[in-house]
Amino acid sequence: MTRALIPFVFCLLFQGQILSAQRGSKTYWQQHVDYSILVNVDVSTSRYSGRQEIIYTNNSPDTLSSVFFHLFYNAFIPGSEMDKHSRNLADPDPRVLDKISLLKKRDQGYLSVSNLSQDGVLVKNTVAGTTLEVELNKAVEPGKKTIFKMTFSGQAPLMVRRAGKNSAEGVSLSMAQWFPKLAEYDYEGWHADPYIGREFYGVWGNFDVVINIDKNYTVGGTGYLESKTQNPLNEKIKTWRFKAPNVHDFTWAADPDFIHDRRTMINGTVLNFYYKKTLKQEHLENWKKLQPATEDLMVFLNKKIGSYPYKQYSIIQGGDGGMEYGMCTLITGKRSFESLIGVTAHELAHSWFQFVLASNESKHEWMDEGFAEYYGTLAEASVTELDVTKYNEKAYNRYKNTSLLGIEQPQTTHADRYKFNKAYSSSAYVKGYLFLHQLKGILGEKVLDKTIKKYFKEWSFKHPNPNDFIRCAEKISGSELDWYLTDWTKTTNTINYAVKNVKKQGGNKYSIELKRIGLMPIPLELTVFFKNGEQKMFYIPLQMMRKEKTLAKNVIKLSDWPWANPYYEFIFSSVNEIDRVVIDPDNKVADIDRENNSFVY
Repeated sequence: MTRALIPFVFCLLFQGQILSAQRGSKTYWQQHVDYSILVNVDVSTSRYSGRQEIIYTNNSPDTLSSVFFHLFYNAFIPGSEMDKHSRNLADPDPRVLDKISLLKKRDQGYLSVSNLSQDGVLVKNTVAGTTLEVELNKAVEPGKKTIFKMTFSGQAPLMVRRAGKNSAEGVSLSMAQWFPKLAEYDYEGWHADPYIGREFYGVWGNFDVVINIDKNYTVGGTGYLESKTQNPLNEKIKTWRFKAPNVHDFTWAADPDFIHDRRTMINGTVLNFYYKKTLKQEHLENWKKLQPATEDLMVFLNKKIGSYPYKQYSIIQGGDGGMEYGMCTLITGKRSFESLIGVTAHELAHSWFQFVLASNESKHEWMDEGFAEYYGTLAEASVTELDVTKYNEKAYNRYKNTSLLGIEQPQTTHADRYKFNKAYSSSAYVKGYLFLHQLKGILGEKVLDKTIKKYFKEWSFKHPNPNDFIRCAEKISGSELDWYLTDWTKTTNTINYAVKNVKKQGGNKYSIELKRIGLMPIPLELTVFFKNGEQKMFYIPLQMMRKEKTLAKNVIKLSDWPWANPYYEFIFSSVNEIDRVVIDPDNKVADIDRENNSFVY
């Protein structure tokens, strides 16, 4: 897509139009919102106040009598749900622990709304923790718009989790999830989830944001900088205006010591880098080296998935680790170069998986974290000496450990409902990564490449769910794959196949008997290694897949294995003497017990 066409296409798709993609038998639709925000920031107290106007378009087939807003910073008050949840977890996030409960008044966060009106008339609203419940004076009918206006005030908390003031590295303001944000309403209804610690979900729309802040501060974040001017009412204040088209969030960071470097890619995309000039020399050098490497990462991801659709991307020192946002990321900056590349690759990959392909990461967290981990790892390996094979093995061992400990929960678990943080991490990052790694083995690398590009083309700037992705894979491959989506993501069933026996029959014939021990099915690759160094490779199709992947010429396809039969036997001829038989010799499958995958004859 040429750069000149992008605004036209955005306008065509998103200015209140019903989208034409299909989900099942129903026409796909999504809500739309336009934000106009003006905020005044007091850097001495980290308090801010402002006003916003929201034009909300109801593209749903439903009449809405209420709406909800997220007030995320209310999570940083002692006794909040985030505070209580952290203090009751067996393995709490070390960044949170009991820190919220210990915050002094000046370091707590809050976000409050006043003078909230709908189409010029004040509306009744109630604060419920991190959610504002709004009862509408006038229901919003399908296809209609309504305008909300409000004033708001907040305080950025001392950095505990993701956002706030005075990070551990001394960044003054990391302003993520800072404004009253309209909750999403989709085909499943409202998603006004409380902010307890995990992921987010937002309405697609356009942002026009004006930030009045101390003139000595440099600001960077989501959107394109439209202007930077001296405030006419106060010579100590500078006014920054940003516009962000077709995003579902707006984040910014500010610090008086930010260096701002720019790098323009060959295709015209501008990469921004904001980092503190007070960093040690080694870290400053790492941030300089990061800049051409980031271009290489983006070139790889553009080619592998689809073209990044915005005109800029910013990497900003801030936050408490690494966290993705619209057109930008906040990452900690005091890192080795290898670590800096690693976190950038992962967060940059999120620009595709969550900030263009905007799945509901509260419900399907593995679709953004796992996919970003997979493609971020491939991108990192393309510009560094990262060994992907070793990384695959590390991911497998993490998954296996969680499973054998008995703490695994299905990937359909809500991001806030995991009993252990370790279980969440395994489900979202590790099993999400392995989902694609295994699918490559099931379908073949070329088919997976075509699938991800189809997925990007069909579901960019929408809210895809797991079925939407697997249907893309089915359409490309011609296979039935619901069994894979069901067992891997909706259950904790494990893959466990064993070589039960190898026998020599009369003449030059051998029989090999296999057993399915785990409940999860999968097509199998098997290699017979002979004592003279030769090999024979076999492929056993899974009957319920209805089709097999394209096989190399030297691979022998055997008859289908029906899942309900726990045993499978085949006979083949060879004049060579068998040394051993191995299921999945290339470790394409997360078999829970690889010890029984081999049989020494």
